[in-house]
Amino acid sequence: MHHNLIPLFSADTIATRVKALAQRIDRDYAQDPPVLVGILKGAFVFLADLVRCLDIPIAGIEFLSLSSYGSGTESSGQVTMHLGVSAAAVQGKPVIIVEDIIDTGLTTQMAIAYLQSLYPTSIALCALLDKPDRRQVPVTIDYLGMTIPDRFVVGYGIDFNQQYR
Repeated sequence: MHHNLIPLFSADTIATRVKALAQRIDRDYAQDPPVLVGILKGAFVFLADLVRCLDIPIAGIEFLSLSSYGSGTESSGQVTMHLGVSAAAVQGKPVIIVEDIIDTGLTTQMAIAYLQSLYPTSIALCALLDKPDRRQVPVTIDYLGMTIPDRFVVGYGIDFNQQYR
């Protein structure tokens, strides 16, 4: 990968979208504080900014670590879980999964199935970016920042082989 990176979105555009997502979550969860489950490592910057924009209390922040990329630029199709969540953290509570980017949908599908097994009251999905041209399994994104074409992207927490976050 070369270093001639071209910005896809300005910092202001990202901040505006994150604030809009937070306002929708504030409205939808005003009476029922959610647990936010960030998908590591890519979503950590987005999750931090989203939390700073929320006005509602949240029931907790948890993290899942799943990977399907290894050191390549395309999903391997094999999803591996490296870090899970305790059942007590989400059982009986609404959960919002926070993803940096939805690509094939395989990682998201595994995260949803895993979290469903812990009996939250509901699961919603919040993603900064969606790349629908790469989808292999259907995924419903409840809170979406932006849709992008099938291009490999880095920055704002999203990496290539741990670089460019």
